[in-house]
Amino acid sequence: MTKKWFRIGMVSVFILSLALRFWGLERFNTLVFDEVYFAKFGNNYLTRTPFFNAHPPLSQYMIGISIWIGSHIPFWHDTVNGLTGSLRSPWTYRWLNALTGSFIPVVVAAIAYQLSYRRTFAILAGLFTTCDGIFLVESRYALSNIYIVIFGLLGHWFLLLALDNQNRRRSFWLVFAGIGFGASVGTKWNGLWFLSGAYLIWVAAWVIHLTYSFPNLKLFFTSSSLKEAGGRRQEAVIRSQESGVSTYSPSSFSSFLSPSSQTPLQNLTQLNIFQMLFYLGIIPAFIYSIIWIPHLQLDKTYGFIAVHQQILKFHLHLGGNSPNVHPYCAAWYKWPLMTRPMAYYYQTAESITDPLPVMDPPLPASAGKVIYDVHAMGNPFLWWFGVAAMLFLVGMLVSQILIPWVKEKRFSFKATPNVDTWIALYIVINYAANLLPWVKVNRCVFIYHYMCALVFVFLAIAWFVDRCLCSYYQQLRALGVTITFIILAAFIFWMPIYLGLPLSPDSYKLRMWFNSWI
Repeated sequence: MTKKWFRIGMVSVFILSLALRFWGLERFNTLVFDEVYFAKFGNNYLTRTPFFNAHPPLSQYMIGISIWIGSHIPFWHDTVNGLTGSLRSPWTYRWLNALTGSFIPVVVAAIAYQLSYRRTFAILAGLFTTCDGIFLVESRYALSNIYIVIFGLLGHWFLLLALDNQNRRRSFWLVFAGIGFGASVGTKWNGLWFLSGAYLIWVAAWVIHLTYSFPNLKLFFTSSSLKEAGGRRQEAVIRSQESGVSTYSPSSFSSFLSPSSQTPLQNLTQLNIFQMLFYLGIIPAFIYSIIWIPHLQLDKTYGFIAVHQQILKFHLHLGGNSPNVHPYCAAWYKWPLMTRPMAYYYQTAESITDPLPVMDPPLPASAGKVIYDVHAMGNPFLWWFGVAAMLFLVGMLVSQILIPWVKEKRFSFKATPNVDTWIALYIVINYAANLLPWVKVNRCVFIYHYMCALVFVFLAIAWFVDRCLCSYYQQLRALGVTITFIILAAFIFWMPIYLGLPLSPDSYKLRMWFNSWI
């Protein structure tokens, strides 16, 4: 892909993301789902009304800023309500979230490009992120989860940029990485998992580095085997350059791996422990602390320590992870396969020409001929293919470690990790860092808590499709094209329940494939 087409592709992804999030943003003149908390909290900062918040306050600051700016714009005020505590248009408390969410696919694409310098990989990562439902839904309402994700992703992108530079430029990007991670934690505490992922990939890089630094841990090739391997490698690269595609055997994981190239992850061991603790320890903690200042000045009931004690107490008393606590409670292991999505808004009407229902109870099933449903539900095929791609990456990593271990009877690598191995490590480690901490959480949790891990699923399926499209084998290229079109078609099919478009009961049931989805 040329640089020109890459730029056109990135602009197209952003425009599509922007259009989907702003189209019909005022459709429901009410508070949808947790807008009953976050939109009110954002307005409370403007009216100087003290309140208790069960999360760090950054996202509510952003919603407050959205309301303040939106209230001073002399249009998009056709509908208003007083549900936030002041007379506001729904557009005012939603537009900044929509704008912020529009940039998430771009940041995911930027991370993909920075990991590999492969433009197709980046475009696919951005496109797949745009074609997910739960990110679209969360971006269209005054909710907080998109801020956890975008600040955490910015932290990772800035870290990769830092690894790609030296000296002062590296320090510059490391400072911004620390700010991004601190802002993510300043939105919700689970933003901390983005930071933990950065530490874990750094530790993994040092483990690999030390493996090759000590002779007793490293498998040495004989000179003949090195020569033979080098000859095969050179031949593969030449064939790849001639055809423009990868030429490895489809019978092994290596058929997906690109020829020798560079990734900033190879520079992780250039960061020492003191740099990590300062840039990705002290700076995030400092940012997190100052985020609290405006809130503590507004509500002086609790100090900095006491408010954290109250927040922890609140979450510990939310009850077990059971439908008896909340009908949409879904334990962490239900998230990857999307067995229990959530309805954020559900109303019925007799006719599509009737005014949109607001807060009234839905009509009886026999009377409601039009259904308005906003479902916090992902793109099913994107999620399912993504899980398969993640398992493929895990299998690739395990095979590269265990097979030499079994053959040589000791821990070793067959060769230094190539760029795709580094990418696999990065994706799998960060996915695990954002998912596995929920294993020990006993309180009621929901599918939107999966969003932080989900972005790495998008990277996994984008990597897999990219490797397919670049393969020498026609069957793999056809597989990559097929997966892409299925994901796009699925997004279009389920789009009405992401955007809350009117559906007939039959059309609604057609999209609810399982009873657990309703």
